[in-house]
Amino acid sequence: MKLKSAIALAGLTAASAASGPASAHHSFAMFDQTKTVVLQGLVTKFEWTNPHAFVILELPVNGKKVTYTLECSSPALMRHAGWKFNTVKAGDRVRVAMHPLKDGKSGGMLAKIKVPDGRLLAAW
Repeated sequence: MKLKSAIALAGLTAASAASGPASAHHSFAMFDQTKTVVLQGLVTKFEWTNPHAFVILELPVNGKKVTYTLECSSPALMRHAGWKFNTVKAGDRVRVAMHPLKDGKSGGMLAKIKVPDGRLLAAW
């Protein structure tokens, strides 16, 4: 009986330990979703990857080029919003609405993007 209890306790402990990183991954606490910032820039990279896609933009800020990394939803969900793996590519000029990082770094959660063909797409 003690062996079964020890095995059950070990399994429960392992499951509890694994749930921390999983819930942390799905936290959006780093983004200030009470603020929306609109930016125009040049796409330098579009990462169509799981679990989240990313749009990397370069734009001038005070005479310097600044890189913004914008997190999107998963490619599966983005397909439902009209995205494809080639919706944007390096060299495209785009306009985005995003929720900035709370720490003030250059990045955020992409909310919407106006792509070169004129479509306005949601990222979530």
